[in-house]
Amino acid sequence: MITASSGNHGLAVALAGKTLGIAVTVYIPVGASPAKIEAIRSMDAQVVQVAGDALASEMEAMRQSKLTGMPYIPPYNDADVIAGQGTIAMEMLEQGGEFDAIFVAVGGGGLISGIGSVFKACSPQTEVVGCWPSNAASMHASLLAGEVIQIEESETISDGTAGGIEPGAMTFTLCQQLIDRFALVSENDIKAAMKLLVETDRWMVEGAAGVALAGMLQYAPDYRGKKVGVVLCGRNISLEKYLAAVR
Repeated sequence: MITASSGNHGLAVALAGKTLGIAVTVYIPVGASPAKIEAIRSMDAQVVQVAGDALASEMEAMRQSKLTGMPYIPPYNDADVIAGQGTIAMEMLEQGGEFDAIFVAVGGGGLISGIGSVFKACSPQTEVVGCWPSNAASMHASLLAGEVIQIEESETISDGTAGGIEPGAMTFTLCQQLIDRFALVSENDIKAAMKLLVETDRWMVEGAAGVALAGMLQYAPDYRGKKVGVVLCGRNISLEKYLAAVR
């Protein structure tokens, strides 16, 4: 199997491959987290680093899939992947009941498409809030433009959501239909949220999770006295990078 990922999806596919005895190659941006790369390799997957952002890795992975005939597992532009990510929302509803709002970090849009689809079907009054780092908000820019566009992004600690959107991605249409509110957060906001979480709950999370929490903090006055959920979508960050972010 072949996939492309800035880390978390690649790790999931690598684990599936190891469990099933199937060889996996993960195409990943050169700037991806070393902790995520090491975790993927620990699952016996081959890692191929690609110059450029997450979209460049996706395009190269698709090209190699066509050349080799090996199946390509998209990180977000796939109905089954989206449905799998929607199981997070099922767990939230089973464990916590209905919510007034949920906050989800957005990269390619697969995670929020899955989660948002479930909430719209099972708890339609719940507001779905998409959260982006201001430095890397390709889907946000595309939604404002009404079509998938490519923008220049800056470095962000939220490497899990960075990178462009695959042309024709089904997640674009789903995000148009599902996201009720947008939250753009600064790098300082993200780092402050990561620090707050470790101070209050002793949880060390990666930048993408910090994006969702920072988005909630931005809108907190609007939801005072209400019930909200924040999807903390990853803990794959090196200790050194984490300490540098929260100090």
